[in-house]
Amino acid sequence: MPPAESHGPHEPHEPRRPRLPHTSRAPRRNPYARLFRIPGATAFTIGNLIARLPMGMFSVSAVIMIAGARGSYALAGAVTATGLAATAVVAPWTARLVDRHGQARIAVPATAIAALGSLSLLLCVHYGAPDWTLFASYAATATTPNTGGMSRARWAHLLKDDERAVHTANSFEQAADELCFMLGPVLAAFLCGALFPEAGTLIGVVLLLTGVLLFAAQRGTEPPPRGRTADKEKSPLRARGMPTLLAAFLASGAVFGSMEVVTIAYADAQGHKSAAGVILALQAAGSCAAGLLYGTVKPSGPADRRHILCAAAMAILMTLPLLAATLTGSLLVLAGALLVAGMATAPTMVTGMSLVQQRTPEGRLNEGMTLAVTGLLGGIACGAACGGWVVEHLSPARGYAVPVAAACCALLLSIAQACATSTPGPRSPRPHAPSAA
Repeated sequence: MPPAESHGPHEPHEPRRPRLPHTSRAPRRNPYARLFRIPGATAFTIGNLIARLPMGMFSVSAVIMIAGARGSYALAGAVTATGLAATAVVAPWTARLVDRHGQARIAVPATAIAALGSLSLLLCVHYGAPDWTLFASYAATATTPNTGGMSRARWAHLLKDDERAVHTANSFEQAADELCFMLGPVLAAFLCGALFPEAGTLIGVVLLLTGVLLFAAQRGTEPPPRGRTADKEKSPLRARGMPTLLAAFLASGAVFGSMEVVTIAYADAQGHKSAAGVILALQAAGSCAAGLLYGTVKPSGPADRRHILCAAAMAILMTLPLLAATLTGSLLVLAGALLVAGMATAPTMVTGMSLVQQRTPEGRLNEGMTLAVTGLLGGIACGAACGGWVVEHLSPARGYAVPVAAACCALLLSIAQACATSTPGPRSPRPHAPSAA
């Protein structure tokens, strides 16, 4: 493929972006309906949602499958942790290739490699292969593309000149993330229990391949590949304010990871371990609803200030589960507290992702958003470890202090990020895409 900066008679032109419909009443009544009147938006969204659902299925399916066959939760946890570590290394490189060569050209073969890794894990577990084969197989799934990031990149491309519509699209994507990660583990556990232990992994692979193929087939809404011109821009990690912003994503991930482990331990201590899934689903439902509602509100003021306010709300509301667990000891009160606390997480993620889109250099958007997701996943792993330590050495109720501390760290990092970008300094140029004329 010729470099994007070359000029000549065979130079590919940037595809024309579908126009966002302009109506006088639709934006006030339902901004989401306005989004999906864009030609091709519904099609790529359906494909992306199908591909995103297995993201919440694979780790749960792997743990059930490995622990059931080998009788070791320690081995199952180590295998999934290895896959997470491999993803943290490989995912940004995959995203860089997506930016350089295009979504369809990279996402399909990358998904095929990941699917083969999952199938290899399934076969190794089923036929009793050595333990090292499980680690190698699950590490191969690290090539799975960031489907949520690719969908956000399409919205950013289609709605480049409409800040409010981009805000609505990011809110929808965050709500979709919450929904998929809420339904994915439930579906995986049901399939592995009702059918056979390998069913969750097998059906997850089918859904992933089907969704990515449907998503990649929608070429009319795909952002144009930037070629090697994107590589001439500085790395997103070196963009002004990005390191601190990614650290805030790491702290936010610690909120989610610690909350999950502590809630499971607390429900188990109350003698109702099976209720932990329902309680956590309420938290995700609150976040999903808040994300959709937040998308209908017109953003006002700088995104830095909105991010600080959302992070402050998250830090305040995260104290509710701690108070419910330490003062009441009631699972019903805890469920209500988690429902309310979850309402601050989606707006924080939406504004954070908007800042990532603003800070990332032109042509490196998929890479920038993948770094944010990688930071989030790393925070989930760290938060789960810290929450588990506090539960084991102190008490499940006191474990809820971990998400409070992580949320306060996210708030401080958000303030530091705003201060770092508010002082005068050199800004990287954001070159405009070449005209098709």
